[in-house]
Amino acid sequence: MTTNSETYTYEYTLPVPLPGTREEIFHAMTDAQALAAWFAEQVEVELTVGGNFKFWGKHTFGTPHKNGANQHIIALQSPDQISFSWQLMDRDTQVTWALVEEAGDEAGEDETVTKIAVTHVFDALPAGARAEAMVDDLWRIHTGNLLAYLSGHANPFRADFSDPSPTINCEQIIDASTERVFAVLTEPEYIKQWFPAPAPVVDPRVGGDYGFGFSFEKDGETISPPPMKILAFEPNAKLSITWPDWRGDPTVPDQTVTWILEDLGGKTRLTLQHTGFIRTTDVSDYPFGWQHFIRQIIAVAVED
Repeated sequence: MTTNSETYTYEYTLPVPLPGTREEIFHAMTDAQALAAWFAEQVEVELTVGGNFKFWGKHTFGTPHKNGANQHIIALQSPDQISFSWQLMDRDTQVTWALVEEAGDEAGEDETVTKIAVTHVFDALPAGARAEAMVDDLWRIHTGNLLAYLSGHANPFRADFSDPSPTINCEQIIDASTERVFAVLTEPEYIKQWFPAPAPVVDPRVGGDYGFGFSFEKDGETISPPPMKILAFEPNAKLSITWPDWRGDPTVPDQTVTWILEDLGGKTRLTLQHTGFIRTTDVSDYPFGWQHFIRQIIAVAVED
């Protein structure tokens, strides 16, 4: 991300490879029907330089109605990249989606994976609190949905920007007892198996600490989140904890993460709810991260 007195440039590359060929991925990025499945509620595309690339509706930040959709294609290079205009947050902006090849972690010497790189140029830094985080979160939502769409998910999580109280809900049936699943959520030796937590700490009571004991790098800084606080602790039924801003911004109120367990006669319905977002973009890539961790929880819970 770079700024100067005239422009603000945001850059982000989705860290996860996209499945499919470049042609299949590019089709998902440029076909109106595909875009309406993962990107926007309504889409009109004229796939030529200067043609319409209009999108609007409840899933489009800042453009809920068609009369505000005036986006058009600025540059097109099939099957590699597309650039389009987008008037956003009272700024003239240009977005580029580019497919990039990188060496895969498990790829052979001559093998690569395909990722999407987003560049979003504003004529000036958007006004308002945490504007840079807002842009970052917006593209984490959209690129996560592109990945979900290409991975075959029937209903990618698309944020409803008309919703004043956004909520993340994830539900799964687990072939394990509620006692087992609750233990996986609350006992440190299990937590380490589903979350990259080197030193989990759980004080199993309301008001007690619930911490993962990890740190991460963000914009060149090391962030070490403090332990969360347990808000509800009902053995084999419910666990609720505070959830601080992932960027470590003390001005952002804590959110709440709640796990609800329902006994299904030896199986468990596990429902995760993540609430307390003060603006819709703040859901960021949490929906995709939580889906990943629930899959990990399932794997630990059903182990013999």
